[in-house]
Amino acid sequence: MPRTTAGVAPGPAVARVRAAGVRAAPCLALLLCGALAGCTTGPSLEDRDAVTGQPGDGHRLVVGSAGFTESDLLAQMYALLLQEAGHRTRILSVTNRELYEPALENGQIDVVPEYAATFADWLNAKVHGADAPTAGSPDLTATMTALRTLAEPRGLAVLDPGRAVDQNAFAVTAAYAAEHRLKTLSDLGAARLPVRLAAGDECVRRPYCAPGLKEVYGIDVTAVDPKGVGTTQSKQAVQSGQNQLVLTTTTDATLDTFGLVLLADDKHLQNADFIVPVVNRARAGGEGVTRALARLNTVLTTTDLAHLNEQVDSWRRLPEDVARNYLAEKGLVPH
Repeated sequence: MPRTTAGVAPGPAVARVRAAGVRAAPCLALLLCGALAGCTTGPSLEDRDAVTGQPGDGHRLVVGSAGFTESDLLAQMYALLLQEAGHRTRILSVTNRELYEPALENGQIDVVPEYAATFADWLNAKVHGADAPTAGSPDLTATMTALRTLAEPRGLAVLDPGRAVDQNAFAVTAAYAAEHRLKTLSDLGAARLPVRLAAGDECVRRPYCAPGLKEVYGIDVTAVDPKGVGTTQSKQAVQSGQNQLVLTTTTDATLDTFGLVLLADDKHLQNADFIVPVVNRARAGGEGVTRALARLNTVLTTTDLAHLNEQVDSWRRLPEDVARNYLAEKGLVPH
């Protein structure tokens, strides 16, 4: 899913309970931030132990999902790994970060898959205002430092990232890449080709998009066609030759369908949106949870995640089945 807005799929600000291979949390959606005004800040003084006390390894844990395919898959894998480590898990799908992040702080959700740079920027804006400078960057170490600095006062712990990253990416047709010998965005800039870019309408002003392509890579972006980020319409426009470049993501599962290939971001224009588990420290910040979730870091790659997304989105398989099969193939859970 695009991380260009809030990092979650578009949808109403509602919570819904989803039974997905593990037991759903009964009535928990009704409890989420019952008074939102009480959920928008960090832990209160009486809850300060959530920040300063010993990290916990709760037996019963709620795993949050942001309600889109990739988040559902990651939540399922987290739940299965935690079950394998002896925890009882429930999955709660909440399609709005404004709801699930305060619930994570309050302990109504214990762990959620997040994106390092995007979540750092979101917390930074929450603390310092929407106009605050970005906290995420293309440097993973700097991004993780900023993210943990922002998360810790809120009673949250950010576990280590693995190899999988879902960040903005740019694609052309395979034929166009072959014709002009393009493998990287630097190659496209050096080719001096006029490029129409299919993307969201915000691309004309976002530094990672048209301005960054011009300034960092010297790409001659002649126009931005506002067909959306990674949408079918935007990919079709490039497939047909109406546009030459499309903004999508590194885990886009449908590029092959449209005959598209990604150009490498070789100068690191995009921020480090590596996938990281974020946990409520008091309930799930202990060694047991950390060790269980870290097992995914040893196997899951960006390519793997794109393929898992494809199985759900294109092959119409259930996220819980895809997640279990993947972990079983990797030897992390029983067949």
